[in-house]
Amino acid sequence: MSIERATRTPVVETTPLLEVSDLRVRFRHRGRQVHAVNGLSYRLAPGRMLAIVGESGSGKSVGVRALLGLLPPTATVTGSARLDGVELVGLPDKEMRRHRGADIAVVFQDPARSLNPTMRVGDQITEAIRAHRDLDRAAARERAVELLRLVRLAAPEQRFHEYPHQLSGGMRQRVMIAIALGAEPRLLIADEATTSLDVTTQAQIMDLLLDLQRRLNMAVILISHDLGLAASYAQDVVVMYAGRAVEHAATAELFEHVRMPYTRALLGAIPTLEREAHALLPVIPGQPPDLSALPEGCPFRPRCPSATERCAQEPPLDEHEPGHWWACWHPVEEASA
Repeated sequence: MSIERATRTPVVETTPLLEVSDLRVRFRHRGRQVHAVNGLSYRLAPGRMLAIVGESGSGKSVGVRALLGLLPPTATVTGSARLDGVELVGLPDKEMRRHRGADIAVVFQDPARSLNPTMRVGDQITEAIRAHRDLDRAAARERAVELLRLVRLAAPEQRFHEYPHQLSGGMRQRVMIAIALGAEPRLLIADEATTSLDVTTQAQIMDLLLDLQRRLNMAVILISHDLGLAASYAQDVVVMYAGRAVEHAATAELFEHVRMPYTRALLGAIPTLEREAHALLPVIPGQPPDLSALPEGCPFRPRCPSATERCAQEPPLDEHEPGHWWACWHPVEEASA
C-alpha cells in the first residue's frame, strides 16, 4: 500500500532529548485497576517529530500527559521518562512546574476551551511568557507580537488586541501554538491539535508545526488517530493498541513494510484517491479490550484475522529488522503489506 508523503529534509540523528522506558500508567476506577499504558518505550531527538497513533483509548494521550504530570490523583505512573537527563516520573509538583511550559509545552485539541474568553489573546501570550521568562511587560508584549508573526497569523499587531471569539478555529490554534512557544520549549506535544479543524486548516497547522520544528530544532510529539497525518509529517511512528506499543519504526519503513496486522487494519481505513467514491471504508471488527480486564496473550487477538493458538502468549515488542520493532507472532508478509 502506498501512502503519499510530504518531502522532508533528512534530519541527522543526535543524542536523544527524551528517553521513555517501560512507562506504565494505572488508574483506580470503581475498585478496579485500569491498565492505561503498558510498558511504553521510545526515544526522541531534537529536530524530529514522533507520531504516536492509535484508536481512542489506546493510551497515546495518557502516555504523554504522564510526562507532564497532568494525570489525576487516581493515576499511578512507573517506569522512566528522562528529559535531557532529568527524570520526570515521580518529580515533585514544584519541580515539574519548572519544566512544564518552559522545557515541555503542549497544544491540546480544542483551543476554544484552552483560551480564556475574557482576555485578549495578546495578554494571554504575554502572561505565558512572563510565567517562564524574566521580562518586563513591555518586552513580553513585544515578544508576543513576534510569536504571532512566527505562527503566521496575519496582522499580528491587530490580532494581539482581539478576543478568542473574534478568531477562527485555525487562528485560535495558532494562538495556542504561540503560547506554547513563549518559553522556547525544547519539546512540543501536539495532542490531537488539528482534530477539530477542517482539512485545509489542518494542513496549514501541520505545515506550520513542521516548519517550526526545523527552524527551532524542537522535538515534537504528534498524538493522533490519523495514520495519514503521521505519514505526511512525522519522521518516526509508534502505533499503540490497548496501552501497548505494537509497532515502531521510521515513517518510510513502517508504511512501506507494515508488519503488525493492527497497523495494516488502520491503514486500510484511510481514504485514498484510488478507492471508489461510493465504496465504504473498511472497519476493524470488534472493539478494543477492556483495559481493566485485558485478555491473555496478544491484546489484538480477538479482532485479528491471523490469530492462532500461539497468540494466547503475549508477543514481545522486539527489533526484528534494523530500526523496525513489532509485537506479533504472525507479522504481515511483504506480498500482502
